Amino acid sequence: MVEFTAPKGVPEYFSPRSDAFLAVRDALAYPARHAGYGYAELPVFEDTALFVRGVGESTDVVSKEMYTFTDRGNRSLSLRPEGTAGVMRLVVEHRLDKGSLPVKIWYAGPFFRAERPQHGRYRQLQQVGIEAIGSDDPALDAEVIALADEAYRRLGLTRYRLDLTSLGCAQCRPAYRERLSQFLAGLDLDEATRQRAAVNPLRVLDDKRPDVREQLASAPVMVDHLCTACGQHYESVRSFLDDAGVSWSEAPHLVRGLDYYTRTTFEFTHELLGAQSGIGGGGRYDGLMESIGGADLSGIGFGLGTDRTLLACEAEGLSPGAGPSVDVFVVPIGSSARHLAVRLTTELRGDGVRVDMAYGERGLKGSMKAADRSGAPLVVIIGEDEEAAGTVQLKDMATGAQEALRLDDAMARLRTLRPAQEGSK
Repeated sequence: MVEFTAPKGVPEYFSPRSDAFLAVRDALAYPARHAGYGYAELPVFEDTALFVRGVGESTDVVSKEMYTFTDRGNRSLSLRPEGTAGVMRLVVEHRLDKGSLPVKIWYAGPFFRAERPQHGRYRQLQQVGIEAIGSDDPALDAEVIALADEAYRRLGLTRYRLDLTSLGCAQCRPAYRERLSQFLAGLDLDEATRQRAAVNPLRVLDDKRPDVREQLASAPVMVDHLCTACGQHYESVRSFLDDAGVSWSEAPHLVRGLDYYTRTTFEFTHELLGAQSGIGGGGRYDGLMESIGGADLSGIGFGLGTDRTLLACEAEGLSPGAGPSVDVFVVPIGSSARHLAVRLTTELRGDGVRVDMAYGERGLKGSMKAADRSGAPLVVIIGEDEEAAGTVQLKDMATGAQEALRLDDAMARLRTLRPAQEGSK
């Protein structure tokens, strides 16, 4: 008999941990949803050339990690490794940039990278992202970063750090690249690293090997070679972050793994996650839209890792989404009572109350065991006597107290559970 297992490097979530996963995803999206960002549902696969041109052919993401295939029409398609290029394609294709600017979009879902799986590094990773396109206002940079910070704070996280830098622009970066290349030429680097430096010297700054890190300690950094415009922009971003109450750390060696970043670049890391400490990040990407055939509009965004944020919550002992999955459990005793139970359950669900009921014509003992396992704080018991009298028994599972109530009175009390559910975050 063949036994099937999930593909390697693909995490699966099911109850009760899936409740925490959903709570994390919702918390990461909440700030954007309340800041004027509209939701976009993006294709899971796109034209491979979109990522090659948008993300960068020299990046590890494109050169090593994409899942690429040829479809029946002999087209090269790739599972999306990140979200920004797809959003930019959507904006250009549907001419969203011709309306009010900035265009503000949020999205969520799985992304795919053919990496070597390890704890916190997956081949199918879940993210929540936002993009703000059409303005180079540094206050918008600060807003994007502050929304990510708010999301982590809403979850109760405290052991994370925001690293911040500027990667300059097309005017000031070439001279810096030349200076950095000259510095790297004098180091004792292996051939693979030298080849990487020849393609994109900034990528060497992201090398995590201790012997390379030691040699890079005195490397020139971009923030010391910004042009006047980039320097003023970066200073304004930091000032606006201070206005928003967001703490940040200067990180001059910060280099993200995608080529399109310019100016403001940032990353959130969590100190309890070890080697895979990055829980989210992003930056500005001036020139990206033009590179895929659109207008020369600026943009900034982030991608927050849902999987890693959940790991960070667990590392801090937090329990997002904890609590019972239902508020009420209905226990019918006898076939006639089951009809009333179905009507009652349907009506309460329609009113927004989370309700489950006992199935399988169990007796009272078996049904109450099911009620206990559900975690519901209140149980409605309907027997033949209650049905005849137009009443139900309402049991508080925490105290064990039980009382008979007229059906209308019981329903009115149970409906009061709805506002608490709707107001939850």
